[in-house]
Amino acid sequence: MRDDTQRRPARGHFRGGLPYARVGRGPRPLIAILGLTLENKPPPGIAMFMYRFLGRDFTVYAVMRRPGLRRGSTIADLAADHADMIREEFGGPLDVLGTSTGGSIALQLAADHPDTVRRLVVHSSAHELSEPAKRWQLELARHVGQRRWRDVGAHAMSFVLPQRGLARALTRPIVWAFAPLMALAAPRDPSDLVVTVEAEDRFRFRDRLGEIAAPTLVVAGERDTFYTPELFRETAAGVPGARLALYPGMGHPARGPRFRRDVLGFLREGEEVGSSEVRM
Repeated sequence: MRDDTQRRPARGHFRGGLPYARVGRGPRPLIAILGLTLENKPPPGIAMFMYRFLGRDFTVYAVMRRPGLRRGSTIADLAADHADMIREEFGGPLDVLGTSTGGSIALQLAADHPDTVRRLVVHSSAHELSEPAKRWQLELARHVGQRRWRDVGAHAMSFVLPQRGLARALTRPIVWAFAPLMALAAPRDPSDLVVTVEAEDRFRFRDRLGEIAAPTLVVAGERDTFYTPELFRETAAGVPGARLALYPGMGHPARGPRFRRDVLGFLREGEEVGSSEVRM
């Protein structure tokens, strides 16, 4: 396996066009496929904070989708981009961690391109989104496609904040107050988010989970707003030999000491996470 870490900048694009940011100096490369973002560009430093705990064991490359996605692209197309990158840049299978939408791509990658995935962590993701999450993402994509940034902000907050009482009353005034800043940060071309949302809306992978051969850990919170506990359980049950770490009271994405311990324990050779379902 090749790893040209010393010659790669901390942020940039792989030769095939996929944007990345690098964190950690561990001896093994790991690909972290990120979740939904407004723009396909190298992720900022704040997006990398979640993966710093891996930096002693791994050099982590947090990877985004390529910019300028073709309309009608599928999750299989996005996974193929990642497979081509892994073969070209690293020459062999890697540990792969996919978060949220990135988890959809990681599942497809492991099934379609088994030569590229050594071990797989499905982080706060499953074989498909919950129905409310699909509706929410499609509505978000509609606002983004129309460049209605106030509506984008209000809609994004609607899935995070309780939509009753004072929180609901304050959502729109807060969004309108910060609308000029949101407009400045808006992508020049919002089509990449729209294409990714449409691809994930069509993603149904339950019947193909059995094709995944890589050792797999599904790790998530029971109070996830995009997936249900049952979807996480179905995903782990469908992948041969997969483990599930499901945390009561935790939301999206899973994080914290228990998450870090279980992911590192799984990725380190010879260590075990525990039983088939870990409840902490």
